[in-house]
Amino acid sequence: MDLTNLTTEKRNEKTTDLDKMSISTALKLMNQEDQQVAKAIQKVLPKIKPVIEATITAFKHGGRLIYLGAGTSGRLGVLDAAECVPTFGVSPNQVIGLIAGGKQAMTLAVEGAEDDLTLAKKDLSALQLNDKDVVVGIAASGRTPYVIGGLKYARDLGATTASIACNLDALISQYAEFAIEVDCGPEFLTGSTRLKAGTAQKMILNMLSTISMIGIGKVYHNLMVDVKPTNEKLVERSKRIIMQATDCTYEVAEKTFIEAKQDVKLAIVMLLTNCSAKEGKEKLQHAQGFVAKTLTK
Repeated sequence: MDLTNLTTEKRNEKTTDLDKMSISTALKLMNQEDQQVAKAIQKVLPKIKPVIEATITAFKHGGRLIYLGAGTSGRLGVLDAAECVPTFGVSPNQVIGLIAGGKQAMTLAVEGAEDDLTLAKKDLSALQLNDKDVVVGIAASGRTPYVIGGLKYARDLGATTASIACNLDALISQYAEFAIEVDCGPEFLTGSTRLKAGTAQKMILNMLSTISMIGIGKVYHNLMVDVKPTNEKLVERSKRIIMQATDCTYEVAEKTFIEAKQDVKLAIVMLLTNCSAKEGKEKLQHAQGFVAKTLTK
């Protein structure tokens, strides 16, 4: 294994005296390095767009978005998938994060898991992967065997494949229909890809899931209208969303929220179209879940 040419493994010339720096100096320098991430992603936006388009199409046809990674990359995929459930009210089976070594790898390193070319195939097979799905392989190095094996299997089944790497000319790009390569430069701490590379991956995953969800009607204006009120904070946020979407009072929002059985989107449609919960459900079904489409005749 030769890591010599990987940008993520190179030493950052600006931080060679990191151990001698004051906290203030280190903070300033780290912040400056982090600012490079957004600029690097800006360059690859055209590469991200088709992955989102494919994901929206997959969702509309019953397909899933499946993230695949090891270590930090895998954890970030699991995180993004988990957050989609309360934020967009989707099933845990619609956006899925797989990490080499399984759940225990979220907190502990599982020896040899990321180097197993066959492990991802087993994980994807357990999900009954099919050609409607989108599989996104994530690897900062761009060479993780677990990810390569998963992308090969997904491609063989006819699923849409995409990859996210933080090195140019990444090996995993060869196994993906849509390859995203973002170069953020050497890490602040040599080889610690949980830093700039991890930030870049998280930002791209944010784009993939959020904009794909917008594409299937999970957002009205800039409001998360399919949020699931699973705790007190989210219950209050739900009422505020209803107020913001309909310009109603807190009392009206609360009353309608209850009538809609805590379905934020339904409550909004009920208020905007002055209809019952039953009629609102029919309107949303006819509009394929898009609030804005319920307002047009």
